[in-house]
Amino acid sequence: PALAAPLVAGVAAMLATRLTYRIGRNTDTKATAKGYRVGQIASAGLVSLAHGTNDAQKTMGIITLALVTGGVLNPGANPPMWVIVSAGVAIALGTYLGGWRIIRTMGKGLTDLQPQQGFAAQTSAATVILASSHLGFSLSTTQSCSGAVMGAGLGRKGGVVRWSTATRMFVAWGLTLPAAGLVGAGAEFLTKQGPWGIAATAALLVGGSAVIWVLSRRNAIDHTNVTDDEVRTDGGVPAEPIGVVTTAIAAVTPPPAGTLAASPVPDTSVKAGVSAPTTTTTGAMADPARPATV
Repeated sequence: PALAAPLVAGVAAMLATRLTYRIGRNTDTKATAKGYRVGQIASAGLVSLAHGTNDAQKTMGIITLALVTGGVLNPGANPPMWVIVSAGVAIALGTYLGGWRIIRTMGKGLTDLQPQQGFAAQTSAATVILASSHLGFSLSTTQSCSGAVMGAGLGRKGGVVRWSTATRMFVAWGLTLPAAGLVGAGAEFLTKQGPWGIAATAALLVGGSAVIWVLSRRNAIDHTNVTDDEVRTDGGVPAEPIGVVTTAIAAVTPPPAGTLAASPVPDTSVKAGVSAPTTTTTGAMADPARPATV
């Protein structure tokens, strides 16, 4: 299910996007976009609910398992209330503080989403996640939402998916599992060394979190610029390419009227750059007072 979820969400979002554009093809564009923006309030809430039913349960399960292993809880005991509350608060706080950069990547980096596409992507992703939670399957909500966004980008006529960004996401997904395993193994090795190992693990956790926070503040993204085109404060070029397909379309699209090349140089300036003959056709010297002809 974890591997199939992005594909299923992508196909569902692509079909839903095509359906939304087909339904609204004869309606006013501005009115349709406004209606879907209102609908996105409900669909975004549905995604948040799905996120909590899947990701929060995994966090609570890991903490509860650690408590059972340490002898704090009896096997088969329910998660304590403080575990439930802390997991929910931590996920909500992390989403609020660190979600803006992900929002830009999902809404601008992968593709430029219109309200119809956003509604279709959110609804499709939430449906897949809720169905998986009901069946008891654990999956990545990020991967499901990413697949839905790419499907919505492909569902709109003329839509473009920036596959360079998608490729980097795929690589990150592939590295996440072994990286988490290595970090967990290292933490386990340190904690077995005694009190100093536990202190070192805690120090590394706090220090690593601080470094990540400082790095995230460079070119900070918040609600004021999340939908803007990326601007680098170091003077560099934007990290996200515009996309091969978009570049190809721009190369063959004629520019708007008034943006063509500059007007041609007047004939007088061209003629002024050509030297006049110094002799007539008969070989006589030209009269200096007579205008030269070209």
